[in-house]
Amino acid sequence: MSKEASFENALAFAADLIRIPGLPGEEGEVAGRVKAEMDALGLEDIRVDNAGNVIGVARGRGDAPSALLNCHMDVVAEGDHDEWEVPPFSGEVRDGFLHGRGAMDIKGPLALQTYAAASMIGEAPGDVIVAHTVLEERGGLGMKHLLESGSVTPGVVVIGEATNGDVCIGHRGRAEVEVSVTGLAGHASVPRRAHNALDLVGDVLGSIRDLAENQPSDPLLGASSLIATMIDVLPESRNVIPDSAVVTIDWRILPGSDDESLMSLVREAISFRIPEIPDGLSLDVRMATERQRTYTGLVEERSLLTPGFMMDANDPMILAAAEAVGRRQ
Repeated sequence: MSKEASFENALAFAADLIRIPGLPGEEGEVAGRVKAEMDALGLEDIRVDNAGNVIGVARGRGDAPSALLNCHMDVVAEGDHDEWEVPPFSGEVRDGFLHGRGAMDIKGPLALQTYAAASMIGEAPGDVIVAHTVLEERGGLGMKHLLESGSVTPGVVVIGEATNGDVCIGHRGRAEVEVSVTGLAGHASVPRRAHNALDLVGDVLGSIRDLAENQPSDPLLGASSLIATMIDVLPESRNVIPDSAVVTIDWRILPGSDDESLMSLVREAISFRIPEIPDGLSLDVRMATERQRTYTGLVEERSLLTPGFMMDANDPMILAAAEAVGRRQ
C-alpha cells in the first residue's frame, strides 16, 4: 500500500532531507532518500540517471502533455554552526516553521513537489514527472544532463524555488568572468627583478566599477549587475612578488547575453583605464570554467555561464498558473 500523500508526511520527509547535508557533488545520500520516498508514494518508473538525478512518474488518467516538477537536491555550505539559532541540520519544527539548511532552498519545496505529484496519481490529465537534480548550486549540470538526454519531454516545467506565491516568468542569468594578470615572480627584497601582477589589479577593479555603473535594465527583471568577488594570487607567500593575479567577477545578466559579449565589455572597460599594458605584464579576460564531478562519477568541464530567460506573460501556461494561485490580474 502506498504511503499517504499528506502534508504531515511531506513535512516529515522535508525534515529528514534537511538532516542530510548534500553539498554539490555529494548528493548521493539525499538521492537515496528521495528515491525511497518516491517508491513509498507509488510513483512509477523511478530511476537514477548517470548524473545522479532522481526521476519518477505519477501516472495520470489521460494522455495530456506531461508536466515536470523540479527541485535540486544540493544545498550550499552551512557556514559556522554557532551562527545558527537552530542547528543547520536539525530539521526542527519550531514556532510553526521548519528550520535548517535547505528548508526553503530547496528541500522543503522538493518534499512538497514530490507529495503533490503523488496526490495526483490517477487524477491528473497527463503524467506528472518528478525530477530532482544535482549540482544546481554550481550552475545546473544535473538539469542540463537531464534535458540533453531527451529522456523527458514535458509540456510544462514548474521549478520549486520559493517565490512567495508569485508566478515568476523570467530570471536573470549568472556568469563568472575572470581577469587574469600575469607577470614575473621574484623575492620581495629585490622588486626590480620582478613584474608584479598586482600592479594592474587596482585599475582592473576600477574598470569593473565603471562597467557596473552602466548596465542595461529590464522592466521586469531589473538591471544587470556585476561586482568583483575574489582575487586569487600566486605564489601565496607574503615575501614573494606574485606573477599571477586573477580577479573574479560575479555578473547577473539579462536574457540575450553571451560569453563573447560579456568578455568584450570587460576588455573595453579595462582599455579605458589601462590603454597600454606595461612591459613585463600581460592581461587576459576569460569565462571562468570549473571541472565538476557528480556523486555518480560523471565529470564535465563547464563554462560558468547560465543564461537568463523570459517567457511571454500571455502564454496560456502562465495565465493558468497565475489564476491557480490567485495572482491573475
